[in-house]
Amino acid sequence: MLQAIVTDIEGTTSSLSFVHEVLFPYAARHIEDFVRAHGHEPQVRRLLDGARELAGGNLDDAQLVAVLRRWMEEDRKVGPLKGLQGLMWEEGYRQGDFQGHVYEDAARRLREWHARGLRLYVYSSGSVHAQMLLFRHTRFGDLTPLFRGYFDTGIGGKKEAASYAEIVRELGLPAADILFLSDVRAELDAAAASGLRTACLMRGEGPAVDPGPHPVARSFDELSV
Repeated sequence: MLQAIVTDIEGTTSSLSFVHEVLFPYAARHIEDFVRAHGHEPQVRRLLDGARELAGGNLDDAQLVAVLRRWMEEDRKVGPLKGLQGLMWEEGYRQGDFQGHVYEDAARRLREWHARGLRLYVYSSGSVHAQMLLFRHTRFGDLTPLFRGYFDTGIGGKKEAASYAEIVRELGLPAADILFLSDVRAELDAAAASGLRTACLMRGEGPAVDPGPHPVARSFDELSV
């Protein structure tokens, strides 16, 4: 019996273009000013020190900003970078520079599933902070009360079966009672390898997706839930 749904964000609940054409460029434009304005704050300084350690050099803040920009261009899944991006996006949401994009069918169905008693979770490569910001600031209102919890790469890589096994342990449910939604074949393969149900979202954005053996849906309305 289906008891929980774990959903990806990019290409699944939300447009790929929002992340790559709005959020990432915003962070790249603002990183230098953000570090200059907030670099003395303990939370920001910890993230900068973590990034400096990963960069492997005794870099000053200006040099580190250049490294962070390069990591953004390479779409590196680096914890300190994700943390800094989340703080910059929080500022952008608060100032009304943009809203979090969520497809209408996703917002509507998430509400329906929540009302039915299904437990809803998010698993994305973006930080938990960034995930919550996106779902808090949508044109459909604050969607964060719909979710029981959020997972990022702190629990493991999204293409690794062990990450989904850990999510199963965290949820305390049989793997077969959990449905994972994504638009990435390798993520779906990893989830299936840990016993989760899967469905591949093919919204027609970006490169063509090979769904492999996973059930396909073009929107949340086509999911058999």
